[in-house]
Amino acid sequence: MKKYKAVILAGGKGTRLYPITYEIPKPLLPVKRRPILSHLVDLFVEQGIKDIAVLIHKEFREEFEWWKKRYHPNQKILIQEEEKHLGTLGGLWNLKSWLSKGDFFISNGDELKKIDLRKIADFHQKRPVLVTVALVKVKNPQDYGVVVCKNGIVCKFIEKPKNPPSYYISSGLYMCSPEIFEYHPGPKFSMIETDLLPRLVKESKVGGIKFQGKWIDCGTFQRYEEALRKWK
Repeated sequence: MKKYKAVILAGGKGTRLYPITYEIPKPLLPVKRRPILSHLVDLFVEQGIKDIAVLIHKEFREEFEWWKKRYHPNQKILIQEEEKHLGTLGGLWNLKSWLSKGDFFISNGDELKKIDLRKIADFHQKRPVLVTVALVKVKNPQDYGVVVCKNGIVCKFIEKPKNPPSYYISSGLYMCSPEIFEYHPGPKFSMIETDLLPRLVKESKVGGIKFQGKWIDCGTFQRYEEALRKWK
């Protein structure tokens, strides 16, 4: 696993948690007295991935520098700053050279996850895909990106559908090949969920692997409260 790199997306505005996130970036909110972002760093480091980048917005540079110094002083973490909000896809352009040597993981920065990353990597290597999405089953799929698979290949990816065709959603954890940059629109606002995955799904280049690990979204007050009560 040492050969892989990981990117954590931490540059969003966190509007659903206003006014708290006016002052504190959502990935730095604590769960069990440890920032969500640190739980994600632990996910990668504990499974052998040492090269980690965190994409942030420039207005919170000081807060993330403090976080790194406080929680991960000896860990190799690249903090990549965005001048303006670029969405879940746009900011990756600034890491294009850093990610050019091989497959890599991407994770949203506002979710807690416990999952076997090696299984995702093995799955990804055995299929002719550019992105593998880790899928989790939820009771309210209409609130997320719903995924339908056939033989491990994603045939539908629908963002927040009114009538979900499946209970499986994207967990916000992906394994990608560097060839995705051939589909990247460049350093402007764009989203993995709406600007990349639908294009790749049409070409049968997205895989989906269901996992039985733990997953909690912390993106709203209700879900954040659930994380505080349930995460172990």
